[in-house]
Parts: sequence; structure tokens; C-alpha cells
Amino acid sequence: MGKRSFGQIQRLPSKRYRARYTGPDATLHNAPHTFDTRGDAEAWLVGERRRISEDRWTPPSRLSDQPRALTLGEYAPRWLARRDLKPRTHIHYEALLERQILPTFDVVPLKAITSESVREWYSNLDRSKPTLRAHAYGLLRTILGTAVVDEKIPVNPCHIRAASTTKRVRKVKPATLAELEMIAAALPMKYRPMLMLSTWCALRFGEVTELRRKDVDLKNGVIHVRRGVVRADGLIVVGTPKSEAGTRDVAIPPHLLPLLKVHVDSMPVRGREALLFPATDGASHIAPSTLYRVFYPARVAAGRSDLRWHDLRHTGAVLAAQTGATLAELMGRLGHSTPQAALRYQHAAQGRDAQIAAALSKIAEAK
Repeated sequence: MGKRSFGQIQRLPSKRYRARYTGPDATLHNAPHTFDTRGDAEAWLVGERRRISEDRWTPPSRLSDQPRALTLGEYAPRWLARRDLKPRTHIHYEALLERQILPTFDVVPLKAITSESVREWYSNLDRSKPTLRAHAYGLLRTILGTAVVDEKIPVNPCHIRAASTTKRVRKVKPATLAELEMIAAALPMKYRPMLMLSTWCALRFGEVTELRRKDVDLKNGVIHVRRGVVRADGLIVVGTPKSEAGTRDVAIPPHLLPLLKVHVDSMPVRGREALLFPATDGASHIAPSTLYRVFYPARVAAGRSDLRWHDLRHTGAVLAAQTGATLAELMGRLGHSTPQAALRYQHAAQGRDAQIAAALSKIAEAK
């Protein structure tokens, strides 16, 4: 047993440590549990001595009879388990909790999380990663919002204005029609219909790579988007589209129909369930890395080494907005459940105003 100015620490046969001390009531009090290390026992004694000196001491035995405060580290996993989330979203939330939120708030009782502690935590997040920072704050705010509904805490301590939103760091430059033509010419023939559908029908990568024969109605010129494929934690998962609005019918621009018909007719695998754009084995989903091996050289040939595959969807959305499509029409075509994203494409289309003005001048000059 170690001799100390306050309290005693004893190593037990179990190799764990017991801490105890004589309290202001002249009674010997044991810690409510034993400790893994001597340092943990020391820390407990220091805390008890501080409570005595600050005149807020309560005998440990009385504290152990009280229900223990629920911590964020206990509540958050239960919150996550009760959510019906897409696989990639679930994995993303798990990573945010493990790497961004719980290192600070794991053992903190929900009721002890204050607006000040949230502000301090948020200010210490990596400012060079604004999107990750916003997602972490948004997740913490949502979890604590549910805790309010569950009556675990009286109010949500997350009050930082606009902390869960980010400005687009990278401004997307849509591909021009000439650039699209050059990219298509540089791609192997079997990838050209995929490029065109991703652009002119503004399909997500997971949507276009899950398209099957049964989803393509060439007679009526419609793509039926009913599923999407994602890679989550090393697994390939086929499920519903990203949101409820993602389940939609997309009209195919007529100029693509001949190209699609040739592609469908040349497919080696028949049957309604055959993938439209499979991997080389003809049956499994194409991997992003396989596509990038041909797409990256093609975009360089077009002078657009900055163009990402997802930017093709952005290009198609801007082209649709340039036709004068309403906000509701854009939302329907793109599969957006809220107008905010579709508004971005309408704003981008407004950049054509100078071109329209110049064309009007040519009309006037021709008189």
C-alpha cells in the first residue's frame, strides 16, 4: 500500500488498483470500482480531493447509488443503429463519430455538452477540410436534436450559424459540346453510350452502371431509373437511388437513340436483367478504376484534364437548364428532392445571357 498525503492506493491480487481515502466525515471511503492502472487511481483521488476543497463533496457510496449520466459515446451508437440509412451514409457517419466527434465527447454526459464546448470542439476541427468539418458539425447537431426529442437534454447546444453548410470549393466548369465530342472520339466505342447517357440524361455514376436492358425503353425514348449501385466498405451494394426523388423516368434526347440501339444490339449478354455497361466479364458491375483508365486519357485529349466523371452530370444539368426548363422540371429530371441543388444549374445557365445579347445584336445588324 502506497503512502500518500491524501488517500491510499493498493495493488490487489487481481493486479488492479484500489483507491480509498478518509473523508470529511472521518470515514474511510473506497472508490466505487477498481482501476486498471495506478495513474487512473491517482486521478480519481485528485478529483475527490478537489471536490472536498471546493466544498462540493458527496460520499462515493452515495454517488454510486445514483443513475449514471448517459454519455454521448453511449447514446450516439444507439442513435445510428436506429436510422434507416444508405450503406455509404452509415459508414460515413460511423467514420465521423469515430474520428471527429467521439475523441472529444465520448465520455462526456449529454447534459454536460454546452454551447461553449461545442464551439471549442468545432474551432479545433481541421479548417483545411471544410466539407468534413461541416458534416461532423451537422451530425453532432442532428444527434443532439434527437436527444432533445428523446428528453435526454432540455435544449440542443449546437448554435453555430451555417456551420453545417459549405461553399463549393471547386467550381465546376461544364464541358462544351465540342469537348464532349472529342472525349467521345477518344473513348473505346463501348464506353461512348455511357458517356452520353451520363451527360445528356444527367445520370449519377451509380445509376448508369446499374442500368439493365429492362430499364431502357428505346421505343418510347425513356430511361427508367429504379436502382443504383455503390461500393461500401469493400462490398458492392445495389439499392434504391440516392433519394426517393431519384426513382424517376428520364426522357432520352432523340439524337442518342441510334447510338443506344447499336450498343444494345451489340451486347453479348441477353436477357432483361443484363447490365447495360458491365465489367469485362459481362456480368458484374464495372469498377470506377476500370472506367477511369480510359476516361482520363480521353479528357486529356480534349484539353479538360480537370473534368471529373461526375462533372458530366453537372454538364447535362446545365444543358437542361439552358433549354428554359423550370425548377420543378429540373428537379424531376435530375432526381433532386429539394430545389437548392437544381437552382445551382439554373444560375449557371444564366451565364448565357451575354451570348443571348450578342445574338440579338447580330439580328439587329442583319436588318
